[in-house]
Amino acid sequence: MARKKKKIPASRKYANGTEYKDGDGVTRKRTSAKGTKRGDAYCARSSGQKQTAKVKVRRKAWGCRGKKSVRG
Repeated sequence: MARKKKKIPASRKYANGTEYKDGDGVTRKRTSAKGTKRGDAYCARSSGQKQTAKVKVRRKAWGCRGKKSVRG
């Protein structure tokens, strides 16, 4: 009988500092930069995406308020 995999909450799985593998198999670290041009670009891009648990957690990490990234 297969063991049941423990469900990890999205808030921990997609938090800043967690590692993931990109399409080429390279390990990368999740980072965000609130209140920057890069943050504004992410917030504007993700505002039109389907609001999954992952998107909600990442938008919170980036400090998104609508289409802008806000520090603090």
